[in-house]
Amino acid sequence: MQPLDNIKVLELGQLIAGPYCGQILADFGADVVKVEQPEAGDPMRQWGQTDSEGNTLWWPLIARNKKSITVNLRETEGQARLKQLVAEADILIENFRPGTMERWGLGWEDLAKVNPGLIMVRVTGFGQTGPYSSRAGYASVCEAVGGLRYVPGIRIVLRCV
Repeated sequence: MQPLDNIKVLELGQLIAGPYCGQILADFGADVVKVEQPEAGDPMRQWGQTDSEGNTLWWPLIARNKKSITVNLRETEGQARLKQLVAEADILIENFRPGTMERWGLGWEDLAKVNPGLIMVRVTGFGQTGPYSSRAGYASVCEAVGGLRYVPGIRIVLRCV
């Protein structure tokens, strides 16, 4: 038995932030289904060094203990399929830029109608609202804004618009 046995998670994240959340939940026993864009999949599949067989070293780490499916969330059919999956899920994780899920008709209000008990985890660098919410929140940017990059002497200049 693991602490999160019988918990169903849909992970819509890409790269590291969202998938890392899914990885931790899967490590504790949750049934995590990673929803990827058809053809390309998560960019982590191609990111970084490869082994002798051409597989990246990052992918097995970030995708461990997960199942993967492809659903085109940009199309009506894919949005309907995701809603079917949401009906059976406990948790949904996403780390798209704020407003993306709403543009697809998959925002909290839409998904809560399908599953009122759904826990929706939204991972962003600068939150869902506020002056910087539309900005990408990659680790290096957040480290710079928070001052962490200054500590070891790595200086990044951010231009505020």
